[in-house]
Amino acid sequence: MAAKSIKQMAMEALKIVPSISPVEAQRRLEQNPYTLVIDVRDASDIAVAGTIPGALNISLGALAYQADIEAPELWRAPELADRERPIIVTCMLGPLGALGGRLLHEMGFGNIAVLDGGVQAWIAAGLPVTLSKSQNRSLVEGGKE
Repeated sequence: MAAKSIKQMAMEALKIVPSISPVEAQRRLEQNPYTLVIDVRDASDIAVAGTIPGALNISLGALAYQADIEAPELWRAPELADRERPIIVTCMLGPLGALGGRLLHEMGFGNIAVLDGGVQAWIAAGLPVTLSKSQNRSLVEGGKE
């Protein structure tokens, strides 16, 4: 198998999981408060650049086991228990969000979208961001490691 770049992998993911604009994401969040935004960047990156208000921070590396129904319950994110919950996945620019969206899709989540252009596009659209880490979730912060 030939080596792939993250850009190539993200493009393949976007053939499977649709992307939406920041304006569309904001509309969905306003219309359905149950919609979950997952920012797959590391918490340290979010602390510097901010994220979408209310977004749940689950790094891409942790997403697989936090979304896995066969993982020990203490490892799973309770926000991901409903496989039909509307989810918007993001990162700073989009590629990691696309990979996270594909991962969730392959794990059986049925209502996934990727934020086109990531948080950077969200900011460029004039939408608010927060630097709060209160929504961050990790095993260390949860005291489960």
